[in-house]
Amino acid sequence: MISIKRKSIGDVIGDVVIYTLLTILAIIMVIPFIYVIAASFAPEYEIQTRPLFLFPNEPTLDAYARIFDPADMGGKVFRSLGISVCVTAIGTLINLFFTATMAYGLSRKNLVGKKPLLNMVLFTMVFGGGMIPTFLVVKSLGMYDTYAALILPGAISAYNMLIVRNFFMDLPQGLEEAASIDGCSDIGIFVKIALPLSLPCLATFGLFYAVGHWNNYFGALLYLNDQNKYPFQLVLRNIVMQSQETQTDPNALIPEDTMKMAVIVIGTVPILIVYPFLQKHFAAGVMVGAIKG
Repeated sequence: MISIKRKSIGDVIGDVVIYTLLTILAIIMVIPFIYVIAASFAPEYEIQTRPLFLFPNEPTLDAYARIFDPADMGGKVFRSLGISVCVTAIGTLINLFFTATMAYGLSRKNLVGKKPLLNMVLFTMVFGGGMIPTFLVVKSLGMYDTYAALILPGAISAYNMLIVRNFFMDLPQGLEEAASIDGCSDIGIFVKIALPLSLPCLATFGLFYAVGHWNNYFGALLYLNDQNKYPFQLVLRNIVMQSQETQTDPNALIPEDTMKMAVIVIGTVPILIVYPFLQKHFAAGVMVGAIKG
């Protein structure tokens, strides 16, 4: 017969305090985002007169209508949205490929030159060339004004690679030895054993890489000259700059603050939609590889 352990009064009080604090923290984090969504539908005077609100008194879609209007900004927005989706998808796949392959190679004990290679990786975490040298390298390699400049300079993160390497080092040696005895090559062991077991880890860092690509506008500002190649975030940034330069009337149809809030919502929602599909892997993989050095 299974006995059920009853909680003491102290445990109950502790649970109540913990859940209360977590609820308060969750509300504190959620309210600003709800306010941004509500303000994106509000007129300018309401944003200026009401310091905080969760529902606008006079909701309007004017800011979104202008942003997505094909005759106004819609053409640029939809084109840049497609560019950002492609850059994010391709860039994330390249990131994960180089991160996983290099991490697995450096996790092998019999790798020749393992220590010098690992020291080179650690060196890049401490010292960097800077913005101007990086720009000169990108231009000298013929990547200026190409999408490759948004992907290849950051094709691998040394920090992420080291954590994934620690994960591969924690894999049971017996699995690899059994596969090797059965005639499986090193590449076969990597593809058939290491990668399937590392899905939570790779999903976690895939989300990190994807968020980085999606939010990256500064790289496009530096390396892209053709405005038709601008990604989503840079176009949204230019919309905000234009609204600041042109809007002076607080009663205008497309006020400055409403445009800012709408831009924030449009730039944030797509990446939030991706998170639920990776959430089950995220909780399992966020701390993976962080114990063993």
